[in-house]
Amino acid sequence: MPTATVAYRLARALRHAPDRLLHPWRRRRARARLAALRPDSLLFVCHGNICRSPFAAAAARRLLPGLAARITSAGFIGPDRPAPAEALQAAASLGLDLASHRSRLLDTRTARSAGLVVVMDGAQARGVRSLGVAPARVLQLGDLDPEPIERRTIADPVEQPLEVFLACYRRIDRCVGALAAAITAPSA
Repeated sequence: MPTATVAYRLARALRHAPDRLLHPWRRRRARARLAALRPDSLLFVCHGNICRSPFAAAAARRLLPGLAARITSAGFIGPDRPAPAEALQAAASLGLDLASHRSRLLDTRTARSAGLVVVMDGAQARGVRSLGVAPARVLQLGDLDPEPIERRTIADPVEQPLEVFLACYRRIDRCVGALAAAITAPSA
């Protein structure tokens, strides 16, 4: 194996080591926050609101039918765009329909009125907090992954092949399942 390839792999492994090492602690902390917060509404946010956040919202509506009317999604760019074909196909393979989805811009009122804002990466968390949302009401979805992780961020599958969408959506589905379980768990 060429030295450059070994160096690249080592650098990549080291870059995400904090995410892997801190994941169990972040997961426990996120679950405890959710159990204490018991949000009455959920807002899922990703960059463009065409791939990750609409799927997460649809998955949450399926798992939290009593809260379904108060589960929405939004993004930072491009309103009124449909989900790409790969997103529709991947979602359908997991039993969800995104065909009627149209992207929605995140605004201050929507962000501040949500009981919990769920983001896909740290930049989005900072963007939501800059709108005046209390840090305690912002959650990075990848922190809830019940499986060992490579990265905390749920990577954007936009303009990627179907296999990438499927992997992303399976991870989101796991994380939303953990979110729903934490919200609905009996109080201790």
